Amino acid sequence: MIELYLYGKLRRVAAQQAANGDSVLQVQLQDDETIGQVLARLGISAPETSNIFVDGELSALSRHLQDGQRVGVFP
Repeated sequence: MIELYLYGKLRRVAAQQAANGDSVLQVQLQDDETIGQVLARLGISAPETSNIFVDGELSALSRHLQDGQRVGVFP
């Protein structure tokens, strides 16, 4: 499972959407899933994103994820 932090207009897929609060999803990973695949599964397309960070490191949509990682996605 990963923690997915969504910012800006991407907050629409999170239950908590308040601008002054965190929009965090707990996402169960499927086998060998990439950031792009997780986002697509949630209805977020690649063109909607700009910067993506995994554990504080700038990352690409093609990066494979592991349980326990924190992912931040900015529009």
